[in-house]
Amino acid sequence: MRHQIRGRKLGRTASHRKALMRNLATALVLHKKIKTTEAKAKELRGYIDRLVTYAKMDNLHGRRLILKKLPGQLGKKIANILIHEIAPACKDRQGGYTRLIKLQNRKNDNAPVSIIEFTDIAAMTTADTEGTDEENKSDKKSEKKTEKKTEKKTTKKASEPSEKE
Repeated sequence: MRHQIRGRKLGRTASHRKALMRNLATALVLHKKIKTTEAKAKELRGYIDRLVTYAKMDNLHGRRLILKKLPGQLGKKIANILIHEIAPACKDRQGGYTRLIKLQNRKNDNAPVSIIEFTDIAAMTTADTEGTDEENKSDKKSEKKTEKKTEKKTTKKASEPSEKE
């Protein structure tokens, strides 16, 4: 029995788990919302919460702790996003910076799938872009229709003179 054994192995070696958590954390910070298996999302929750807590320290030590967890050039970019965008949005919250939304099982292997997103950031982004998504979709559709019409006209005009000669 696995009494009081912390963490999930996720069927991976220690180095692979470490890389997986880094990649998932990077994707979550960049995209603010990702879709992954439920077990990975639950493991990522604690990892990300710790990074946000470091970012809320808002000093060099916190930045270095983030860079220790996420090394490299991309780590610097992630640290900046965490410190300047995510930490200010979560300043009043004492933990629980992420939310898990369970979805249906994946068709392929019937694995339980979840969406993990930042609680405060998701509310801000949906409020800002609520109307613009629909407008962008309708604009893109109208642009495609006009492009198709112009393509048809140009092909007809190009083919007509050659037939007359």
